[in-house]
Formats: sequence, structure tokens, C-alpha cells
Amino acid sequence: MRQVTVSTVISAPREEVFDFVCDLAGRPAYTDHYLEDYRLARANPVGEGAAARFRLNAPLAKEYAELRITEVDRPRRIVEELRVGRRGRNRSLAVYDFTPEGGGVTRVELTTYSEPATIVDRLKEIGAVGWLRRQTKKSLERLRMIFEEPPKEPLKRATIAGYDPGKAPRFGAPAGMDPARAPPHEHSPQH
Repeated sequence: MRQVTVSTVISAPREEVFDFVCDLAGRPAYTDHYLEDYRLARANPVGEGAAARFRLNAPLAKEYAELRITEVDRPRRIVEELRVGRRGRNRSLAVYDFTPEGGGVTRVELTTYSEPATIVDRLKEIGAVGWLRRQTKKSLERLRMIFEEPPKEPLKRATIAGYDPGKAPRFGAPAGMDPARAPPHEHSPQH
């Protein structure tokens, strides 16, 4: 099992940083440099059971992965289980630890553990350790910038695959129809 650990210090309260990381819909804001085609796998993107799917944009292999939050200990720790590659055969864990440093400063440490399933996967992983370290370090630095120098435009957010809130039916009216012109429901009073 390989282990990669990176960390950063963020000038923000631990609870705020924890809540932002625990919301998988906000992940693209700081990980889109190496996670492509990121989308939510469940309706609730926050907390234990939340899941997302994406493609790792690795130099030697662009593989699909799915992550699921398996443990939440607010505001101390988040544990995520990842399944990477063909049929999710390679297992990984990502563990975020949030430590208060005093004065409203938080240390965020991200440790990833991986367990390749085959010899070919082990060989691929040898070259990927340095790449993963660079990408996760950059993502924590981007996370720090979100809190310390908030961007002027809204942050990127993921949605459920195929869900477009602008086209979703509202209050019983079909998508694209003005609710005032919607046909009356059987149970609504006629005017």
C-alpha cells in the first residue's frame, strides 16, 4: 500500500474549512486541474454517503474513479473511499485531517493510501506517486486561496449527472411551461 501526505495551513476557522471540504459539490472549485468530468453520484452531496464520479487526468492513464465519503467526524476528519480503474478494481483511501493551529488558523492534512489490484496497476502507480503528490498539494493550495483570497466570480459547483435545474419541473408544471398557464390539477379548486 502506497501513502502520499500533503498539508497546508489556511487562515480560516476549522469548522468552515471542514464544511466546505465535506460538500462534494464544491470539489471542482479546487480539484478541476486533475479531476475531469466531475459529477455527483447522489442527490445529497454532503456528509457520510455522499458520492461523486470523475476521470483522473493522469499523464500515463486517464482512468475513471468514484469516491464515497465513508466517515465524518466533524470538524476533525473526513475519510473517503475511492475505486479507480476498470470496474473499480483499485482501492484507495483519502483522509482529511483538520487541526486548529490557534488564532483562527487551520492545518489541513490530506493523506492518500492506494492498493493496486494487479501487477500492471502497481507499475503504473510507481510513476503516479509523484504526480499525485503534486496534484493534491496544488489542490490544497487552491483550497487555501478560496478562503484567504475569495474569487470575485462564483465558485465552480458540481451537479448530479444529467440534472439541469433550469429544466426541472416546478410545482407540477412540465419543464419549460409557465406555471400560471399549467393545466389545473384534479384536486385544485376551479375558478
